[in-house]
Amino acid sequence: MKKMIKPDQNNPETKKKQVTKMFNGISKSYDILNRIITLGIDVLWRKRVVQLIKKHKHDNILDIATGTGDLAIELARLDTKKIIGLDISPGMLAIGKQKVAEKKLHERIDMQLGDSEALQFDDAYFDAVTIAFGVRNFEQLDKGLQEILRVLKPKGTLVILETAVPKNIFLKGFYSLYTQNIMPMVGKIFSKDRSAYQYLSESAAVFPCGEAFNNILIKNGFILVEDFPQTLGVSSIYFAKKP
Repeated sequence: MKKMIKPDQNNPETKKKQVTKMFNGISKSYDILNRIITLGIDVLWRKRVVQLIKKHKHDNILDIATGTGDLAIELARLDTKKIIGLDISPGMLAIGKQKVAEKKLHERIDMQLGDSEALQFDDAYFDAVTIAFGVRNFEQLDKGLQEILRVLKPKGTLVILETAVPKNIFLKGFYSLYTQNIMPMVGKIFSKDRSAYQYLSESAAVFPCGEAFNNILIKNGFILVEDFPQTLGVSSIYFAKKP
């Protein structure tokens, strides 16, 4: 990354604390804003994550930065025995727990409060780890990825869905206009918090994507790394294995 982007650059609090407060603040409007900002395409992206996981052993899955549980709930369509949804925001988890209970998935999905950079799980515990729109919020990216590698079983699977910047110069210009101006405005209207969506836009713009992020995964010990650009390159799905 070019630099660490925090929700408030002038605030001396750590990125982790700021991100936690930010997501607590927008938790009630987060789902509807996701649908509006992505025009509902984020639902399709999550389904594609599940399709990748489906091809590999997945008895025990950890969904990091689970938020309100959308990906964890989608993963429950598989014959997975246990899914743990982990998030640092109590506000987001509260919404997620309610959704899990409404769908009667509480016996298969366990929503837990936790830090992605200090996972409270044994080594080689999970068959797969997933992250949707959360890895760019890590305060220490390498540390978080090394923790994921630690808790994955040998030959375990990591699948990450994250925003990306289109390579096409014309699409890139429109993308910048949309994320830097329209997205924060929509965020202000629906969540009353323009700054949160300004941060989400800025963090997406500087976060490494494509080959750059593949190289970060390889540097942290993952193998068979691939990326799959989605919808004109505005997001990517990353696939990697633990040796």
